[in-house]
Parts: sequence; C-alpha cells; structure tokens
Amino acid sequence: MENSLCPSVANLSSSLVLEEHGQEFKEWLASLPKAKSFSPSGITLYQDFWCPTRLLQNVISFQNHFHAHDHDIILASKPKSGTTWLKAIIFSIVNRTQFTLTNTPLLTKVSHELVPFFEAEVYRNNAIPDLTTMSSPRLFSTHVPYASLPKSIKESKCRIIYLCRNPFDTLVSLWQFGSHLCDIRSSGWTFEEFVERFCEGKEVFGPFWSHVLGYWKESIENPNKVLFLKYEDLKEDIIHQMKRLAEFIGFPFSPDELKQGVVEDISKLCSLNVLKDLEVNKNGKHSFSDVNKNGKHNFVPNKSFYRKGEVGDWVNHFSPSMLERLNKMIEGKFKDSSLNFKYLAS
Repeated sequence: MENSLCPSVANLSSSLVLEEHGQEFKEWLASLPKAKSFSPSGITLYQDFWCPTRLLQNVISFQNHFHAHDHDIILASKPKSGTTWLKAIIFSIVNRTQFTLTNTPLLTKVSHELVPFFEAEVYRNNAIPDLTTMSSPRLFSTHVPYASLPKSIKESKCRIIYLCRNPFDTLVSLWQFGSHLCDIRSSGWTFEEFVERFCEGKEVFGPFWSHVLGYWKESIENPNKVLFLKYEDLKEDIIHQMKRLAEFIGFPFSPDELKQGVVEDISKLCSLNVLKDLEVNKNGKHSFSDVNKNGKHNFVPNKSFYRKGEVGDWVNHFSPSMLERLNKMIEGKFKDSSLNFKYLAS
C-alpha cells in the first residue's frame, strides 16, 4: 500500500522508530502527502485516510501495541458526530450499579476522561501504557477507520459501537469546532472552501464516505461485533436506543430496572441540555495531544464539545451551491449502499 510504513519500520512502535530509526522514520513521514486543516499541525494521508499529523505516531503505536480483550467496549466515530454525548451514555450504562446519579464522575469530569481516545490520549506522546490493570470492561474510543484498527480488535470478541451523524450537520459542527480550536476564519478559510475539502475527502479522519461505509459494511457482515448507531435516531428516541445499546454491550436493563425508571433516569442525566449545563462542561478544559505553533499543548474548553446538538441546523449555514456540491458527493459515494441519512428533525 502506498501509504504504509516502509518495511524496515513496519513492525516497530513509533517510540522505537524514533529511537532506532529516527532519520528513516522522519524521511518516511515527510514523504507522505500533506494538506492543511483546522488541526494546527495539518493532516497527513496514511493508509488511505487523512490523519491529523500530530496524532500519526500515536496511531501507529496504537496499531502495533494495543491488545484487545473480549470484554472491551470501543466507541468509534468521525469527529463531531456526537461522540462526547455517547461516551456519557455508555459510561452511565456500564457503571450504573457503581455510581448513583448524584456521585457519578460525569459531574466532575468531561466524558473524554472517562472514555479516552486511543490516538489522542491513551497513546499520546509515543507512550506505550500498561492497560492490563484497568478494570473490565475497558472503555475506549477512536476516530480511526475500521480498516486501520489493530488486528487484535478485529479478531477479538470486543464490541464496537459506531456513531454516524448525517454529513450536513457533521460538517457544520466541524466548522464550528475548528473556530473554537484555532479560529480557522482568521487563517483564511471560508466555509465554502471547508465544504469543498470535505467533499474531496481532505478532512480529519476523512474521507467521510470511506470512514462511514467501512463500519457500516462491517456492521452488516458482523452485527454481533459492530453496532451502527445513527445520531439522529439517538436524538429521536434515546430510551429505545439506550436499551438497544445496553443489550449489545452485554449490560441489559433488568425488568426491575425498567420498572424503577433507571433508563429514564440515565437518559435525563445524559441529555444534551443537562450535560451542557454541568459546571465541568461550562468552565473546564481538556488537553488532547494537540500542540500549538509555540510547541505547547492546547487546552480545549469543555464547552466547545457541546454546541446546539440539533438535527437539521445545517440549513442555517449552506448556500444552494454548497448544498448541491454535498448532495452530489453523497449520491456518488453512497449509491451502491443501502445506507441513508436523516438530514432534518422529524
């Protein structure tokens, strides 16, 4: 594959590469195609997806060193698809007997701390952490496409939940998040250019179509392994979807819990409005392995993880020409699949 690691470093962790084959690795990294992005370091084409350059070495460490357990639960998504929200829901379902609604860590920690990203947190700074002491089930998340997940994840019995949001709202949410992260407008970006790059596939962890279809096809071929969940369905009927999620990950609600309203209680705690108004999500900050131009870590305001969360807000941002461009991309890339998107609130 054109963007694979060169043979001499293919089976080494990024930390070992830097130590033993530093120059070779740097030359290989420099040879990969690059593009600009709202991500300060730009994006690099690796294994047919555009990885934030600052995360590439972390992704390689993740691929080479993560050993999946059968009881692991992994949340996968494209950025700005409702990931922060789903993390809170899954954490609450799994830990409902350990924590009450008044002492849950969600009240004091952003959900990224409770369900960390492999590529941005677990393997940050080329670290190879010892994950064997984590209690089961271990909860993780990732934006990495299915094809680039470690072999151990694909071969284990661990469960993957993929959250898909319609491309219109995803694109707007990406634009708004980029404005919080590095003020992309002042960097010369226009929303029209942002739409065009998205449709070309040159966006973080893109192309959108290959990312979504990779997990979609796997969910059809192996439904006991991958659950494909639409953001819009979660918004429309969170109670039904929570029951479905709990069943899939092996934590079904008991008849007594259903009678006691446990599902409803968790859904209220994890509603977007409640989460958005929590003190930690209004005023806290969170650091991923994101380095600014001065070489320091950027601390992302937790409030930037929660915006409107509406279905159909894209109508307030798209011009007719942008809408035509995105519709053309969707029609071309998804015509051979049975997947369809919900663009507007029902």
